[in-house]
Parts: sequence; C-alpha cells; structure tokens
Amino acid sequence: MAGHSHWAGIKHKKGRADKERSKIFSKLSREITVAAKLGDKNPEMNPRLRTAIQAAKQANMPKDNIFRAISKSEMSSNKNYENLRYEGFGPFNTAIVIETLTDNKNRSASSIRTVLQKSGGRLAETGSATHMFNSCGIIHIDKNKITEEDAFEIAINAGAKDCLNINNFIEIITKKEDFYKIKTDLEKKIDSLSYSAIEWRAINSLNLDEEKSKKMIEVLNALEDLDDVQNIFTNASLKIKQ
Repeated sequence: MAGHSHWAGIKHKKGRADKERSKIFSKLSREITVAAKLGDKNPEMNPRLRTAIQAAKQANMPKDNIFRAISKSEMSSNKNYENLRYEGFGPFNTAIVIETLTDNKNRSASSIRTVLQKSGGRLAETGSATHMFNSCGIIHIDKNKITEEDAFEIAINAGAKDCLNINNFIEIITKKEDFYKIKTDLEKKIDSLSYSAIEWRAINSLNLDEEKSKKMIEVLNALEDLDDVQNIFTNASLKIKQ
C-alpha cells in the first residue's frame, strides 16, 4: 500500500505479486468506502476521499472498483469502521505503529498481538512507541512536474515544514493538521502528485543487518496480511540484498 517509510519504500521497489493484489485493493476499497461515508461523495469536496482515490489509482486499481467502493458507502450503514492505532515492538526491539480500519477492535488487537508475540515482540500501550515517531503529512512530486525552486517556493508559501530534494522526486513535509490544506493548495498548481499521505516518521532509525532485516520483513508481511491493517510504520532501517 501507500507509504514511504523504510518498510513502505522497500515494498514499492520490490512490487507486489498478483496474488496479493486483491488484498491491497480490498484495503484501499475499505478506506474509500469509509471516507465517502464520513464526508461528501464528491472527491473534490472531500480531501480524505480524494487522497484515498489517488492512492488507489497509484496502485493501478480499476476505476470500476473505485466507483463500487464509493457506492458501497451508501449500503454499509450497518457496519461502522473505526480508525484505530496500535503500538508495539517487534524483533530486535524495533518500534512499530499499526493503523487499522476495523469494525471489531477486539479481533484487530488479538490478531496483531498474536503476530507480534510469535516473533518475540509484544503489543504495547498507547504512547509507548509513537513517542519515537513524528506524525506528519508527506507529499511527493516528480521532478519532471516542477523545478526544485518552484516546489520550495510553493511549499513555503503554503505553510509546509520542509521541502527536500530526494532522488527523482521532491518531498514536502507538513504538519499533520495542515496536510489536506497544503495538499489542496499544491493540487491547484500541479496536475498530479506522485504520492501523498499522513505518516509516522521515525525520529531515529534502528539499523538492522541483512539477516535481521529478513526476519523483520516476515513480521511486517504477516501484519500486513491482516485484513484490518491499513498502514504499518517502523523505526527499523532494513537492509535488503539486491
């Protein structure tokens, strides 16, 4: 799914097998349905829905699936999904922040606890891991869409915290509460953003060697396979054999 933490970046590079595509689409559909249910059905009037649709398009989700997910918001009044955050520690004392969209918090907590305990980790109390992260808005713009100077000027004028030159894209960092406003301002000037989301960014990364990284990835994959889990963030800096 979307995300550019160390973990998400590696997923982006490695790609996802076709057999996993339906699971990714299911998670994206759930976010679209909830966003449409909680706000306007028109993405132009609903920043959360617009962001969810953009993430779906970036994952090559068919338009029909997107339309069905929006329509489903009118038929799923009997299901109330909650955005719940779980915090815990994985192998090698790595910190993990897990965001879920669930209609059964007991099921979510139980399944996450089981995955973490199998790896020698544990589910922890609220605040035990998030103090190692900053919650912020992240926006990426391909360099072929804008010059670094123009991106910096737009970002600062919009109220962004920082603007960074990274490989083939410009990264704009915002305060969490300013994310949708700044994103909307940028979209008025740039026809498409390559990525945008609210993330938990580790303040300090924990470097893992190749062997430890392999075990950590197994844990992260197991967490991501859980239906209720939408996003995972970790302070682990993973080393992957090329």
